[in-house]
Amino acid sequence: MLSLNGTIINHPNFILLGIPGLQEVYLWLSVPMCSIYLATLLGNGLVLFLIMTEKKLHKPMYLFLSMLLTLGLISSTAVMPKLLCILWFNLREIAFDNCLIQMFIIHSFSAMRSAVLVAMAFDRFIAICNPLRYASILSNKIIAEIGLIVLVRGVALIMPFPLLIQRLNFCRTNVIFHSYCEHIAVAKVACTDISINNLYGLVVALLVSVFDLVCIALSYFLIFRAVLKLQSKEAHYKALNTCAAHICVILIAYVPFLFSLLTHRFGHNVPLYIHILLANFYLLIPAMLNPIVYGMKTKEIWDRILKIVLKRKVHFDN
Repeated sequence: MLSLNGTIINHPNFILLGIPGLQEVYLWLSVPMCSIYLATLLGNGLVLFLIMTEKKLHKPMYLFLSMLLTLGLISSTAVMPKLLCILWFNLREIAFDNCLIQMFIIHSFSAMRSAVLVAMAFDRFIAICNPLRYASILSNKIIAEIGLIVLVRGVALIMPFPLLIQRLNFCRTNVIFHSYCEHIAVAKVACTDISINNLYGLVVALLVSVFDLVCIALSYFLIFRAVLKLQSKEAHYKALNTCAAHICVILIAYVPFLFSLLTHRFGHNVPLYIHILLANFYLLIPAMLNPIVYGMKTKEIWDRILKIVLKRKVHFDN
């Protein structure tokens, strides 16, 4: 552990410890981590390409999906290259400014992802409860405004994180017990009071998770109430089937988050590597699974993928 020997340094280079306790299996651990990242790049890239090139997919639902996939790509790329450098080459040092940039991207894009899930719930609510006005309510202009709100909220909520870190002094150590620059993990390295960091971090976590989950729950309450008023079981199935992919994505996003949050707050006897793995999975697994879920559950995307695969098969056969 590299010590600063009591010398106060405002902006030190940090050392990311990686995943403490698993150093002996770093090479083996890099295999699933690298596979997750490659699957994320391939899956998200493919679905984004389909949405951009297929006019039939230029609909509100798919525009929101493209926002979600883009956020997943960027947040994964903010984490994985540095993590792989640690696992493969033991390159653990990160400059102070780069650490703040990584922190801002990870936290702000996580907040944006949660807001996009709210927007997607609103989209499903309009599609089922007010289908005749769906296109007029969710026009391209409204979708652009929603996207701007998502961006501004994410930036406004997370911008204080790097500012709060900049005010701290570091004199004990520059070793961060994490695989990336998570806000509280960096703040804990400081030798000055971090109560404001802790308080604001908790406020943001509650504001994002609780507020967004309440909005999503309210949307689905209204959706299920409207579905129950439908006469036929076939209509029930058709209406709920339009929500299946989004419900799966919500579970994929929030279950790892809640596990990570509960483990961090109450799992004091849980090994540190479990905390760090959960924090990584919260960022990486949803980004990998989102395109798979929508590819499997959404007929228009699945049909387009099959068309591309069959065309390639015919081309190779000829």
